[in-house]
Amino acid sequence: MATTYTVSIADAEKKALEYIALSVQDWIDNAVDNRARIAIDEIYNFEVARMTADPDITSIPADKDAVVLAADIKSAATRQAEADAADKP
Repeated sequence: MATTYTVSIADAEKKALEYIALSVQDWIDNAVDNRARIAIDEIYNFEVARMTADPDITSIPADKDAVVLAADIKSAATRQAEADAADKP
């Protein structure tokens, strides 16, 4: 399954991106793909370390996406909301 997001940029931002990239759309797609890849690697490494340390887990899936999708993790928005709530007196 894929999710589509729409990005709005100002005229100056468009011009600036056209200056550095052959295709603004390709640049945006690549930026998002690369940031997601970094997060996938981070989640995967954390999960593999967690599973390796758990004696009850006897196998680790070879598919990174499967590991990430099965990970019991909180979104950045949830973590921020929890931190904000903890900071309130």
